[in-house]
Amino acid sequence: MERTSNLHNPATEKPASGVINGLIGVVIFSGSLPATRVAVLEFDPVFLTVVRAAIAGVLALCLLLLFKEQRPARQQLLSLIIVAMGVVIGFPLLTALALQYVTSAHSIVFVGLLPLATAAFGVVRGGERPQPAFWFFSVLGSLLVVGFAVSQGLTASPTGDILMLLAILACGLGYAEGAKLSKTLGGWQVICWALVLSLPVVVPWTAWLAPASFSGISTPAWLSLAYVSLFSMLIGFVFWYRGLVQGGIAAVGQLQLLQPFFGLALAATLLHEQVSLGMLGVTVAVILCVAGARKFAR
Repeated sequence: MERTSNLHNPATEKPASGVINGLIGVVIFSGSLPATRVAVLEFDPVFLTVVRAAIAGVLALCLLLLFKEQRPARQQLLSLIIVAMGVVIGFPLLTALALQYVTSAHSIVFVGLLPLATAAFGVVRGGERPQPAFWFFSVLGSLLVVGFAVSQGLTASPTGDILMLLAILACGLGYAEGAKLSKTLGGWQVICWALVLSLPVVVPWTAWLAPASFSGISTPAWLSLAYVSLFSMLIGFVFWYRGLVQGGIAAVGQLQLLQPFFGLALAATLLHEQVSLGMLGVTVAVILCVAGARKFAR
């Protein structure tokens, strides 16, 4: 299908551009959990989820109209719905709920499993048959995360940890489905169409959940809402899916391994949350497991 936009033509750009765009996307996503942590202190988590999707969806619609993008084919709609349920609704909602119980630094350790979840769903959706070592690293990484949660007092906040695990599963599915769909629909178009498909649901939901007054909302909360709406929901995905198209899903996908490091740094510097040596150690161990699993995924 011929497209009128020149924003996603990887044939005319160097593979290094994919790495650069992918890295920008990862850095943007790294700020999502700290920003969400600030926002849920003053916004209802469900309202935060739907309003950020509504804002990003309106902007995505404007972007698609501006570049006169073709509508997705009928057979692509199911994949777009899966992407929407995973990264537009599922991950933001589950993390917003989880961050009522755990700190962003605690939750970022779970993000170390995101590349593994993406690879696992890629295996399921793509019909690939990974080597046995893939499953070894998968189980080991999962045990490390569970062990960390127990050592930090799982009995004190089981809800937060369970919600984070569900969030990682939802996001991994959305990433894998989006990466698969980007090969035919285009990189940034995937998240834009997923956001647009969500508008009939999130706009009425936003209106229904909107508080009677916003007078008590602080500036940091408004800035956090703006960040998760503009950067986490839209701009980050524009760079991320563009990077996947330009540099290849396998190569650029490895950049997700850096996300926990960026996230922990932001949690420590911006929110002044404590990042223990144990937390860093578990994060590094999980990342090594993810790297090993991805190496043997094919």
